[in-house]
Amino acid sequence: MKNLIDTIKNIWRIEELRTRILITLGLLLVFRIGSYIVLPGVDSAKMAASAASGGGGIADILSIFTGGAFTRASIFALGIMPYISASIIMQLMGIAVPAVQKMQREESGRRRINQWTRYLTILICVFQAPGYLYTAVDPDARPDSQFWMFTSVMILTCSCLFVMWLGERITERGLGNGISLLIMIGIIAVLPQSFAQEVVGRMGPGGGGLVLLLVEVVIWLLIIAGCILLVQGTRRIPVQFAKRVQGNKQFGGVRNYIPLKVNAAGVMPIIFAQAIVLIPMYVAQAFEEPPAWLINVANAQGAFYNFSLFLMVVLFTYFYTAITVNPVQLADDMKRNGGFIPGIKPGKHTADHIDELLSRITLPGAVFLGIVAILPAFAQMFGIKQGFAQFFGGTSLLIMVGVLLDTLQQIESHLLMRHYDGLMRSGRIKGRAGGAAFGLAG
Repeated sequence: MKNLIDTIKNIWRIEELRTRILITLGLLLVFRIGSYIVLPGVDSAKMAASAASGGGGIADILSIFTGGAFTRASIFALGIMPYISASIIMQLMGIAVPAVQKMQREESGRRRINQWTRYLTILICVFQAPGYLYTAVDPDARPDSQFWMFTSVMILTCSCLFVMWLGERITERGLGNGISLLIMIGIIAVLPQSFAQEVVGRMGPGGGGLVLLLVEVVIWLLIIAGCILLVQGTRRIPVQFAKRVQGNKQFGGVRNYIPLKVNAAGVMPIIFAQAIVLIPMYVAQAFEEPPAWLINVANAQGAFYNFSLFLMVVLFTYFYTAITVNPVQLADDMKRNGGFIPGIKPGKHTADHIDELLSRITLPGAVFLGIVAILPAFAQMFGIKQGFAQFFGGTSLLIMVGVLLDTLQQIESHLLMRHYDGLMRSGRIKGRAGGAAFGLAG
């Protein structure tokens, strides 16, 4: 406990770090306040009643990433997700379009791509906002007029841009990746209420009591520990740099490592896979009485749904790892800088060796990621309420773990840079940015 207090004191002594933390907390507070401001003309009481009687589904899943703003018809109901969608589209274009791929290697090109991403975010909001207002907002709780629809679309679009601006300010003047922190704070905001509902359910009649609740918490903590191992797990490839003599000075001759992440794809495989497996749910909602086979396919606790989710997560992990980590480029950069892997010839042999190692470590990472993706369904099968079950795995848990590790890594870097002890007695915190991994929103 004393070490923890000393660490907090050291953090508070560093003026720059203290300022960054306060700016980050202040901007996150603005985001949370905005998530409770309801759209003009919407009856919040009727929306609350509609959300309470909804009983889960897609709305509850999407509401997790906005801190409940989605089901409250808040001005921040769309959250930062349109910007995330635009970023994913631009990244995929960088793979398919050579001109965009070339721009990604240049500083001016990256600035232009960021500007295009903002324009694409506006376009996505303009199309997504009317769909949200028609499908997610209760008709009895909103005015039935075209003027209200137009003004609400404008408010949702401008609010999304404001949230994007908040994220950029956090990244620039605060601590951590702003976009990722906004998503994480929305997820964490739902956690206390979900846990409280689980406690009430377990302590009630027929709930299992305190013992079963403690077993759930222990299992949840073990799953979090497994996710931390997944995020931080790396395979270090030794690299030796040749010695060079220039005048009276000697360069090179040092030994270094290439850290290959066990989960180089981050949370992107789960996001892509869930976007596909949710399609039957959208289709089923379009029918007044959907067919029985469609209900079975769209059932989030069904065997077909979870098997499809697991399989697609594994496939997308391999796909996204292949486009994120380029063994040929790594081998070329290594050869250009006079580096080589001991016992492996430079060039093609090095690229083949890295590719083989990457394939080996990606398999257990992909399988574990697939298991994490379907854990919420198993949690619900064992009687855990849907709200709390979402934190037993899936995108929510991985985002929380990854973003917290990234933020703690930055705090530890500030401490070590000023000759203070880190956050841990032994070892160092490794976030997703520590290797070749791609985290959400960069």
